[in-house]
Amino acid sequence: MMITPVHRFRDIERKPEYLQPDKCVPPPSHSSSGTMWFIRDGCGIACAVITWFLVFYADFVVILVMLLPSRDYIYSVINGIVFNTLAFLALASHLRAMLTDPGAVPKGNATKEFIESLQLKPGQVVYKCPKCCSIKPDRAHHCSVCKRCIRKMDHHCPWVNNCVGENNQKYFVLFTMYIALISLHALIMVGFHFLYCLEEDWTKCSSFSPPTTVILLILLCFEALLFLIFTSVMFGTQVHSICTDETQNKAAREMWGSPSLDAFKQNLAVCHGYFLY
Repeated sequence: MMITPVHRFRDIERKPEYLQPDKCVPPPSHSSSGTMWFIRDGCGIACAVITWFLVFYADFVVILVMLLPSRDYIYSVINGIVFNTLAFLALASHLRAMLTDPGAVPKGNATKEFIESLQLKPGQVVYKCPKCCSIKPDRAHHCSVCKRCIRKMDHHCPWVNNCVGENNQKYFVLFTMYIALISLHALIMVGFHFLYCLEEDWTKCSSFSPPTTVILLILLCFEALLFLIFTSVMFGTQVHSICTDETQNKAAREMWGSPSLDAFKQNLAVCHGYFLY
């Protein structure tokens, strides 16, 4: 019987000897779990710095332009506490999403000993990443930026300078949620402040000159509106993927039917657990 290229490819996947384990360098004996995870990508680092700068800029305008000049002390205190609490949680979630190992598969684990330890059954398919020289678990994908295979990789996000995967998706979801909330909060406060300044003298409603105040508020309004739309879409997409147990990579590669009721209930329980910070 002639073996077609498709059969030959499947044969290579199923038989350990065709995975060429001799060409893989075994992973180091010491564990890397204690080392900090950080991707040295110029674009990602720049985006992360811009993210922090924009949050601090929003806090600067909210506190110095809108809240401190306000005559309503209770209004200023309550909104200042709420906004800064959400901003702190957003930046904390950003740090955790950026510095958490998203679920990297160990490099070079496609050794003869490891493949034999898998005790592959006849017809069982395994996949080897030629770049990482590792055996990829199901739903793991290689990231060209992180240069690693990531378990349950959803996508690589430059704004957190990291992949969104099995171990840090929770922090990414929280980050998008908190950014959406502070953006909405800032938009509401900008609207109230414009109404307040129209009723009062512009020289008394802010510590800055009227032209500077207007420019700062317009920039904040534009930033908040842009990030509210962007993070709301990302938050909704992530919640949907969690509740349906799908990733963006998986949805783009495959067409799946509707999940069963039991699977939906199980995924919904996982979805609720993501919001326990």
